Amino acid sequence: VHGKSGRRGVRSDWMEMERARGISITSSVLRFEYGGVLLNLLDTPGHADFSEDTYRVLAAVDGAIMLLDSAKGLEAQTLKLFDVCRHRGIPVITFVNKWDRPGREPLELLDEVEQRIGLRPAPLNWPVGVAGDFRGLIERAGGGFTRFRRTPGGATRAIAEQVPAGQAAEQEGQAWESAVEELALLEEIGATLDMAAYSAGTCTPVLFGAALPNFGVGALLETVCRLAPAPSARADEAGRERAVSAPFAGQVFKVQAGMDRAHRDRLAFIRVCSGRFERGMSLTHAPTGRPLATKYAQTVFGRDRSTLEAAYPGDVIGLPNASGLSVGDTLYVKTPVVFPPIPAFAPEHFMVARTTDNSRAKQFRRGIEQLDGEGVVQVLRSDLRGDQAPVLAAVGPLQFDVVTARMADEFGAPVDLTRLDYTTARVTDKESAETLTGRRGVEVLSRSLDGSLIAVFVDKWRLRAIEREHPGLTLTPMLAAGVPD
Repeated sequence: VHGKSGRRGVRSDWMEMERARGISITSSVLRFEYGGVLLNLLDTPGHADFSEDTYRVLAAVDGAIMLLDSAKGLEAQTLKLFDVCRHRGIPVITFVNKWDRPGREPLELLDEVEQRIGLRPAPLNWPVGVAGDFRGLIERAGGGFTRFRRTPGGATRAIAEQVPAGQAAEQEGQAWESAVEELALLEEIGATLDMAAYSAGTCTPVLFGAALPNFGVGALLETVCRLAPAPSARADEAGRERAVSAPFAGQVFKVQAGMDRAHRDRLAFIRVCSGRFERGMSLTHAPTGRPLATKYAQTVFGRDRSTLEAAYPGDVIGLPNASGLSVGDTLYVKTPVVFPPIPAFAPEHFMVARTTDNSRAKQFRRGIEQLDGEGVVQVLRSDLRGDQAPVLAAVGPLQFDVVTARMADEFGAPVDLTRLDYTTARVTDKESAETLTGRRGVEVLSRSLDGSLIAVFVDKWRLRAIEREHPGLTLTPMLAAGVPD
């Protein structure tokens, strides 16, 4: 997303660690208009080390854009994110990125998508030239060709030049012929867009491009505006659908502190599910029944905030000073409603946290509790370990670096982290916990947020061995846990 003329390109990364490392660690909200359509883009980390926060964002969206690296294809965490999309019935648009760099064959990438995640790919455009020798894109629907030209001096934004097909065929030679042959093959095998299959989550529109030089991004945004589903009715806990025209209701999908060092506030991100929101209206907090003031409601763009006067289904509201709100909470006016909770996702990395300064024990407890509530980590406890040594569970190991930095900077409570050798987690119950307790390679812990019992195992083979020995145990996979080989 680029800023207005004269400004630097808009960036969604805001955390100090993100800027220092040049990566995204937490998800960000980007709100902008494109082609007369207002889009709320929830930008999530694209590297292997992301958090449960990344998964939770999928509870707030109507559609997803899956970015594939032209060289790497489907990565392990991408597969897990798609598992969540499938679970929630979220349709997916695929963008094959970095075609200006060396990578794999386009047909090979399409085959991988179909074979590994069961989505039938339907390319809407097709690259001329192999990855790393990018000549441009052919639009399948109309046959038009947009040439890719790097700008002199290495400026970021590439030049997009519309070229007649006949001229392109003459100038691009073998690269054009190969692309035309591949397009004919796609037609022959029926790799065309089926809107019903896309909506059902079995077909994915595919576009190619290069995001850094901003080539093909416009076509992607146009496709999102044209194909992505509009906000629709959402089912409550009892399965009753709440229409988008019903009185206001929303759900907290993210809580983030530390966005503004000057204010040290805690911002709750709320997806509007139904009705019109107006700043200043009094909302009911479903878990407690208490009223919630919204005088300071904000719209969020990366780290920047501005006053929000009104919002509609699909929009994201930022409520500051949200100390009483937690991820998954429902807020409403008039007609009561409670939306299903946002599930916990399967952690794969575990550390024991201890304060390095016993005089800061109070700050240590407060910091761990807040990071747990934000979804930076899951906090697990046991009587054996005690409250002074909670187990931190994370989807990605980078989150432990976030914990270390924020505990020291925000709470003045530096921590020492000790790695545990567990890699697999399952939800269990009290009866099963009695059987599991004391066994080698297993530990049963209680999740701080909701008290649920989590059994952690050194590896999937230990899990399988115990399941064979005790087939009646309750060992329920968590979302995005994967399936043991």
